Amino acid sequence: MNEIRGTIIEILQDLHEDVDFENETRLIDDKILDSFDIVTLISELSNEFDVTIPADKIIPENFNSADALTKMITELEDE
Repeated sequence: MNEIRGTIIEILQDLHEDVDFENETRLIDDKILDSFDIVTLISELSNEFDVTIPADKIIPENFNSADALTKMITELEDE
């Protein structure tokens, strides 16, 4: 799981290198990530982890932090 989280943080840092993704928990709520970032992130995560992120998973709670993204990817990989 730590490996997944590390990869997710690298992907996020490619989007915004000035954000502390290790500790940030309000990426959507505080508008750190915009809609273009989300589309890019979904594409990168899908390619990196070979998962399909269904529309019902594209909710703020799943994208607010690296931990939330890690949990979502882990669940998708287990399906």
